[in-house]
Amino acid sequence: MTEPEPPSVAALSLAETATEPVKKATEQEINPWDVQAAVDDDGNILEFDYEAISKKWATKLIDDELLARFERTTGHKPHRWLRRRLFFSHRDLEQILDAYERGEDFLLYTGRGPSSDSMHIGHTIPFEFTKWLQDVFDVPLVIMLTDDEKFLFKEKLTQTEVYQFARDNAKDIISIGFDVKKTFIFIDSEFFTSGYNRHFSLNTTEFEKLITNNQVRGAFGFHGSTNIGSNAFAAKQCVAALASSYPFIWGNDIKTYHRSAKLAAIPCLIPMAIDQDPYFRLVRENCSRMAQPSPKPAILHSKFLTALQGAGGKMSASNPNSAIYMSDTEKQIKNKINKHAFSGGQETLELHREKGGNPDIDVAYQYLSYFEDDDEKLQKFAEDYRKGEMLTGDMKKECINMMTKYVKSFQDARAKVTEETLEEFLRPRKLEWRGNPKVERKKVEDEPVTEGGEGSAVGEDGKPLTKNQLKKLQKAAEVERKKKEKEAAKAAAAQS
Repeated sequence: MTEPEPPSVAALSLAETATEPVKKATEQEINPWDVQAAVDDDGNILEFDYEAISKKWATKLIDDELLARFERTTGHKPHRWLRRRLFFSHRDLEQILDAYERGEDFLLYTGRGPSSDSMHIGHTIPFEFTKWLQDVFDVPLVIMLTDDEKFLFKEKLTQTEVYQFARDNAKDIISIGFDVKKTFIFIDSEFFTSGYNRHFSLNTTEFEKLITNNQVRGAFGFHGSTNIGSNAFAAKQCVAALASSYPFIWGNDIKTYHRSAKLAAIPCLIPMAIDQDPYFRLVRENCSRMAQPSPKPAILHSKFLTALQGAGGKMSASNPNSAIYMSDTEKQIKNKINKHAFSGGQETLELHREKGGNPDIDVAYQYLSYFEDDDEKLQKFAEDYRKGEMLTGDMKKECINMMTKYVKSFQDARAKVTEETLEEFLRPRKLEWRGNPKVERKKVEDEPVTEGGEGSAVGEDGKPLTKNQLKKLQKAAEVERKKKEKEAAKAAAAQS
């Protein structure tokens, strides 16, 4: 998944001619490659309006009712990023909870577009959250590192550079603490030439045929001068969310031409930043049109961890002072927060004591809201800051201590990740997981391999099914799945 590189704060400020004032207001822009905050009439950069983008893209805001159901279903208190709505929006999370309640498998999937040799703290957030989800649900996880995408979209990067970035980033990701027994990481340029990607490639080709140039252009803003690789890449990222792309994870045959209809029916949950949503709208709109239909992937959307410079910014690999990198020293962290972290305090100590500060725009407080797990402690910081009892220097000191501890812990784990460790995560293999411990997990087995056509399914008489027979069975299975989802939703509503 690509990480957009927003322009600098200076570039976001619109110029004003000396002779004639001009309107400076612009709307926010969020897409997989370009993230820009809105600007008001006076040229001030505004905070991202996440409710507006949720409404525009027809996502659902996470509410207390959904979090209560999450806790009832999993037995786990929602993560602080859910409680604080830092993961704020979703698509069909209820259906994942339904599947978990029934003891059915689902695939967890996320990824990263490697654009530098070290990740920053903004990059670690989706992976920290993904690890928590994997621990809670105990499910298989796929992490995609799109070195090919970065090469296609970044003119100055070479294939050799982005491949090495991908390997370095994979080690960073492993340092978060993922369980190798139930986690498969792949680098596109390696996996797509490995011999294990046959079903992935078949899914990609089929999906490419379903999507028109106009659909891709509409989703991503491509135009006539966009390279053809960029247009084609979308299908790869889309089918990465289909369980049937990875038969080896379930121990199924990778050599057969025929993809598994049973694997295709396994749902997927994708935690990601909101800017990646256009990709998976394409999946959701078209996955039911595949020869072996898949359910729409469920999605959890995160906000952006703001740049050190404040509202409207997003940490960027192109500006080292906008971010705290996981390779930064204690001294660098301290200097960055003290010198570059935007303050919500007043201009003078006297004014701050009198009027208090604004934690909602204070970057040090924003970072604490991500990494301080104690809700009461965080609330006290905000209250004391608003009263003027806590100073900007005090808030920054708390942030420095927290970030130094977090980065140091990461670096200690990173030092233990060897080339051998990396290769084991990158090795296509059968994974091991338990799922819901309260329900006996239904084993997903591959269909018998025949020459009978797509799906390699056979009827009760042992003869291969025709294409029409297979489609009728798939349609009946989809109707039955939707029926179960409705029954589960009614049961959940009755309990609440």
